[in-house]
Amino acid sequence: MNEPSRVAFRLAVAKDIPAIVALVESAYRGESGRRGWTTESALLDGRRTDATSVAELVDRPDSCVLLAESTGRLVASAHVERQGGSGYFGMFAVDPELQGGGLGKTVLAEAERIARERWQCGAMRMTVIEQRTELIAWYERRGYRRTGEYQPFPYGDERFGIPRRDDLRFEVMLKEFSGAAA
Repeated sequence: MNEPSRVAFRLAVAKDIPAIVALVESAYRGESGRRGWTTESALLDGRRTDATSVAELVDRPDSCVLLAESTGRLVASAHVERQGGSGYFGMFAVDPELQGGGLGKTVLAEAERIARERWQCGAMRMTVIEQRTELIAWYERRGYRRTGEYQPFPYGDERFGIPRRDDLRFEVMLKEFSGAAA
């Protein structure tokens, strides 16, 4: 499906939390997630997030949840946070029916703009499950590079899902903004 013709961005507030949770779950887990290409269903069972976790991101200083809406409907979201001199990009979700049409690129670009302009960050960092090779390649096409740095998967913490395999870990990816030092 194609990107909605008009997308409006805004930052999430408390009343948006249930819709954000529903969008993230639909993009990453269960049957609805299998319609899009971002699903983690082959790697993880259980939930991807919950209302408490999203509320913490919305309320945390130097953090925001970016929302993309089309005709009054939430179509994408992402968490953006300042961490030192870099932005952090995570919990990225696009409606599975709209994936593959360019909406994700538009949301990522807006998140990068927030990190650069709001917090004067010199780079954007993210972590991606190492086994998500197609997703890593997508980020590489958008200027991110693999750093060779890894973080362990939080086994035993079901807030991040229930692993279906025992070799998961996160790879750190980085994009330096032109003319800025990370």
